[in-house]
Formats: sequence, C-alpha cells, structure tokens
Amino acid sequence: MPSDAAAPAPMRVMLCWHMHQPEYRNLRSGKIHLPWTYLHSIKDYVDMAAHIEAVPGARAVVNFAPILLEQIQFYVDQLHQFFDDGGSLGDPLLAALAEPVLPSDRAAQLELVKACLRANRERMIDRFAPFARLAGLAQHYIEHPEGLIYASSQFLADLLVWYHLSWMGESVRREDPRITALEDKGGNYSIHDRRELAHIVLELMESIVPRYRALAEAGKVELIMSPYAHPIVPLLLDMESAREAMPDAPLPLHTEYPGGAERADWHLEHGLKVFERFFGQRPVGLWPSEGGVSQAALAHFADAGFQWIASGEGVLNNSLSQTTDHGCKHRLYRFGDVSLHCVFRDDGLSDLIGFNYSEWHGEDAVANLVGHMEHIAELCKDHKDCLISVILDGENAWEYYPENGYHFLSHLYQKLAEHPRLQLTTMRDFLAECDPEPRPEERLTAGSWVYGSFSTWIGSAEKNRGWDLLVEAKHCYDQVMATGKLPDHDRALAEQQMAICEGSDWFWWFGDYNPSDSVSLFDQLYREQLANLYHCLHVEAPASLAEVISRGGGAHSRGGVMRHHDEQHH
Repeated sequence: MPSDAAAPAPMRVMLCWHMHQPEYRNLRSGKIHLPWTYLHSIKDYVDMAAHIEAVPGARAVVNFAPILLEQIQFYVDQLHQFFDDGGSLGDPLLAALAEPVLPSDRAAQLELVKACLRANRERMIDRFAPFARLAGLAQHYIEHPEGLIYASSQFLADLLVWYHLSWMGESVRREDPRITALEDKGGNYSIHDRRELAHIVLELMESIVPRYRALAEAGKVELIMSPYAHPIVPLLLDMESAREAMPDAPLPLHTEYPGGAERADWHLEHGLKVFERFFGQRPVGLWPSEGGVSQAALAHFADAGFQWIASGEGVLNNSLSQTTDHGCKHRLYRFGDVSLHCVFRDDGLSDLIGFNYSEWHGEDAVANLVGHMEHIAELCKDHKDCLISVILDGENAWEYYPENGYHFLSHLYQKLAEHPRLQLTTMRDFLAECDPEPRPEERLTAGSWVYGSFSTWIGSAEKNRGWDLLVEAKHCYDQVMATGKLPDHDRALAEQQMAICEGSDWFWWFGDYNPSDSVSLFDQLYREQLANLYHCLHVEAPASLAEVISRGGGAHSRGGVMRHHDEQHH
C-alpha cells in the first residue's frame, strides 16, 4: 500500500440530549406543583454544560423544549424578587428551603418529609451518611405520622438542606467551596445556610441559558428545540395516524382534533419565537415531541424552516420497504417530496446509556459503548454519508449513576474527542462538512421513539378519555375565541393555557403500568389545567373534570419517567 494513501474518513457520532419538563405551574394560582424543573436545572442542565466545557473536542446537540426555558426563567425571576424585594416563591419545596419559618402543621410537615425523599435511594441519599440517617427518621415519620409531634424544626431544616445538596450537580459539588462547607458541616443548619443554598440555586439557574448560548457560539453545541408545549404533532394533525403502526388500536370518540393543523403550526412558530428570545438564534434542527412524526407532520416541520428532524429507530424500521436491502441504516433519509433531513436514534446504544450502564464502572461502560460504535463504523463503509445518532433524555438517567454520571460522561467525551476513527459532531456541522445524500423513501410511517408507535399517548381507554376531554375543551375554546369578546389579556392567557393542555406529558402518565402516586399527580394536574382553560374563557367547566381519568398501579421502570424503546406494556 502506498505510504501516502488517504486514511478513511472517521465515522461521525452525534450525541443529542433532550431537555424537557412539562408545565408544572398553575397559571391561575401561581403555585408550582412539582419541583423537577429547578432540581434538574441545578443537577443535570449545569452538569451537562460543564462536561462539554471541560473537553476541548467535545461536541453535542442539546434540545430544549421552549416551555422549559420559560419555566427556568420564571424561577430566576421569582428568586430575584424573593432576595431583592421580599417576594414569595411559588414552589413549596423551594420556599420551605428559603423561608425562615418551617411548617408546624402535621399534614404540611408530612408532605415536606415525603418530598425530601423523592430521590434515588442508593445514589443520592445513601451516598451521604448524614442524609441517610435523616432519611431513616423521615421514613419512620411517614410510616408513623403521629410521631411527627416530636419532629423538631432542626430536623426539617437539615432534611431540606441535605435533599438539595443531594440534587447538586457533581461539577458544582467539586468546584463550589460553599457546597463543600455545607456538606462538611453535616447538620444543624441555620437559616443563613438555607438562604445561601437557595442563592446558589438562583446562580445556577441563571447560568444555564448563558452557558449553553456560549457553547453554541463557540461551535461546541448545536441547540435545537421541540414544539412549544411538547404536543404530539401528528396526533394534532390526524389521530387516525396512530393506526399506521397500530392498525387495531381503539381511538377516542372524536378522531379529528379541531383546528389541529393551525395548532401544530402555532406550537412550532411560538416555540421558535421563545427559543430565539433566549438564545439569539433560530434552530435548524427539531426533536419533535417524543420523536413523534408522520408524513403530514414532516411538511409542517419543513414549512416552519427546519432543515433536519430526528425520531426513533422503530419509526425507521416501520417505514422501510421490506424487499430492499438497505445496508447501513446509520445515515440520513428523506420521505416523499418533503425536503427535510431525517435521522434516527440508534435505539440500542441510546438505551444502553439510559438503562444499563448506570450499574457499570464508568470506564468499562464507555469502552463497551465505543466498541459498539467501532463495530458500526466497520459495517458502514461510506462514512461520508453515515452518522451514529445517540439520542436520549438528558435529565432522568443520571440519578441512577454514581455521582450523577460524572465519571461516565467525562470519560465518554474524552474518549470520543480523542478517537482516531470516531468523530464527535453536530448535525449542523455534519451537513456542512459531508453534504450527505439522504436515502429517498416513499413515505414515513407515523410513530414515536417509544415502540415506533403512539401507544404511550393514545389507544387505551384512559388515554382516549384524556383526548376526549381535550377535544371538548378545544371546541369551547374555538367558540369563545371566535366571538372576539374576550379582552386581549384574557385571550393571551387562554392561548397559553390551551397550549399547556395540548402537551404530551399528561397522556404519557395515563395507564395502569405507571406508579399510582405519579399517575394521581398528573391526572389531577391535567384536569386542573383544563379547568383553568375554561376559567380563562369565562365558561363553567364541565362536571366531567371532577372524575378521575387514571389511577395507575404499576411499578414502571425508573418511576415512569423513562421508557425503554421496545419495552412492552404489561
């Protein structure tokens, strides 16, 4: 072989992290029902930025749902008002941390104690001996609430501080001397300690958008978005599309969502406005909510100006002709006459990170993952057109890893950045550098990244009931908005509230395979959001909103927040 023979082009690897939380705020009351937006902010959003910042060759795609960006800003604004002007905090857990007076009412104390145990026991509680001792006491009080009469305010204060310390990002724990000092103190925390911790929460949340914006401007991160409030766009366009992957699925009584095409476009257009307001740029990539796609949806995505979208491997398999040898599937596709690049997650690799590697030693896990990638690179000969796409939730996996995935993620970025035959990239750079030829296919089969279908959001009695309530509310919304009689302020509130009700998360939780406590919370939240919509419209809510939709009862893997791509319902 000649000594000057050109080395083969490296295989491109795209790591795409999806950041999303549903709307936990009650826009009428100002109360925030669940604390996951701020807890994931101080743990996962800051850690992911830190990992990319730390490795010069690191590259990633990061997806932010616009409604998450607004919630992060809401917390920042409220915390500033709290510290600067004495304002109140709408999140009960954060308020308990920051306010001097702790609850003395037994019911309120019990709720607080329960809230401070919502963390991975092995990785986040037992890791810290003082927290583990407090958690043991807390569990006793939960089982014997009459004993709360003996619980001191100091116990509650220490439990609150340790809960928030356990949710701190590992990069913060290693770099912020204030966190080290609080951990070293171990207990007997003062009001000053609690306020200082709340101030650290503010600093971290305030840093998120600027850090990711700087990473994007440096070319290390490509920022993309999902439709504004995370709706399943194909189902807004046509609920019958669910039968493309589930021919026998029962559907709601009303299979046409009124004005669905206009609503889909609103979520795309409004999402773009929100995204651009935060990041100063328009994204060219879209992770459709839950990877939910259909042939009709592709046209709407392209019309909104997106150049590429991603979905799940199950959708690709359902869409490919069974009679054609497709060779390496790790490449771009186009479907029909829509000029839009489509890429599909490698479900196997993505799920190894989401569900398996948390039990491995970090370096062993990375070696295994990279070995799989090297094998794919050998099978896919034309590296110019090929791309390994690892796409998964950027939030929920890491609490199952030691030290919030610090060792796994830092080693992963370092190993891939230095690899001679694998090259980290963003989709924007891949398209610009490689100018790949997408493989043409006739038509995309509608589905999502979960099972390649929409079964997580429609097709069961409880999920269909949720859709029927939504359709009924949308009819009312259309009728009232058409009169033109609502004041501008109320119209804007109603529009925002309608979008919240169309989010995918409510339907995710309906079903007996999810934990009953989580199902109960989201069932109530959904019905409250629908009731708020009727309130915005100045219409009496229907009696049906008083009826529970779903009770759950399962023990789904990882509390229901994560789902394996091919996991079957039981």
